[in-house]
Amino acid sequence: MSVILYSLLVLATGVERLVELVISKRHATAAFARGGVEHGRRHFPWMVLLHTGLLVACVAEVVLLDRPFIATLGWPMLVIALLCQVGRYWVIASLGEQWNTRVIVVPGATRVTRGPYCFAWLRHPNYWIVAIEGIALPLVHSAWLTALVFTVLNAVLLLGFRIPVENRALGALRTDGARPADAR
Repeated sequence: MSVILYSLLVLATGVERLVELVISKRHATAAFARGGVEHGRRHFPWMVLLHTGLLVACVAEVVLLDRPFIATLGWPMLVIALLCQVGRYWVIASLGEQWNTRVIVVPGATRVTRGPYCFAWLRHPNYWIVAIEGIALPLVHSAWLTALVFTVLNAVLLLGFRIPVENRALGALRTDGARPADAR
């Protein structure tokens, strides 16, 4: 029974990601209409593959490797995974139309300083949320291998590609120190 419930949780997470893609597409259309320029297109398919792979691997590891639900681990991880969803929508609401799954910079946009972006010491809050969720969601049902592999690959993708692309795109936008929304 726990495998079915866990599979439904992962499926619901997948549906939530599809909702995010709809929001992102709407925001991208608006950004391009305002002269937005996309950066780092080549790494985006890898991000989609990694995040899709996370969801598939969560269920596959539980089923194929017969991972148990361990209540003392699973319940806290479920709470953390659900809090990550709240955090994701806090980021989306805070960035408004500047939030996107892609790196699109609109000339003249101002830096967002509300929500999690009001903390100068917290760089890239959305990516912190994704990293935490990438550990918590698999561990809801003891899929430790998926948590480990996703965490390593996500770190490589973010630190090696995505964050440098965003930082360069935002840094080159204006030389007067004003920047649009910090990296999503």
